[in-house]
Amino acid sequence: MTMDSVEQAAGEKRVRHILIEPLLRLGLGRPSTVTKAQFDVMVEEVCGKLAYMSDIKLDALKEEIAAHPAGPNKDRFWTGAKICDKAGEIDPPEDTGSPLLRAVFANPIGREAMAEGWAPELRFWLKKNRSWPGVFVVSQLRDQARENIRRLTLIEENMEAGRDVSDADLAFRARRRAAIAKCETIAQIAQGAGQ
Repeated sequence: MTMDSVEQAAGEKRVRHILIEPLLRLGLGRPSTVTKAQFDVMVEEVCGKLAYMSDIKLDALKEEIAAHPAGPNKDRFWTGAKICDKAGEIDPPEDTGSPLLRAVFANPIGREAMAEGWAPELRFWLKKNRSWPGVFVVSQLRDQARENIRRLTLIEENMEAGRDVSDADLAFRARRRAAIAKCETIAQIAQGAGQ
């Protein structure tokens, strides 16, 4: 489920109140590599990107930044990219929240991945690398998925035929089906948004 504009605005305000303002009150200055105007833009962007986070996760992020400030004198804010990376470790955003994921799944690459069964591998790669997959990557992902696709097909054929299926295979099937469902949700959101 994606955030609507009211939830987004409330989330941005929470990020500013729980994360940004307390760090400023501690005396952390802007990174030396950015101007004041760039810092203000960075703060706005960080607030927008982290609006999904809960209060407790924002507090955890604040504690980490306060304990490990940037700069040679340990008195600087982290860069926006570093803040967002750490936030992603503490509280990963929903898969549907990434514009990159939605754009790829709206693209012919994403539609092929869905049709051919390698969408979970594509989703995992996108989350890890945060870049558009090229021809070589797509080829690798197809190869990586081949065994998972084959295994899922065999498990489901065995189930349909009434043959015994191991607990490990049932667990694999549940994980694979859940991953496929996440990809389907992303693709539906992307198609609905006309991306």
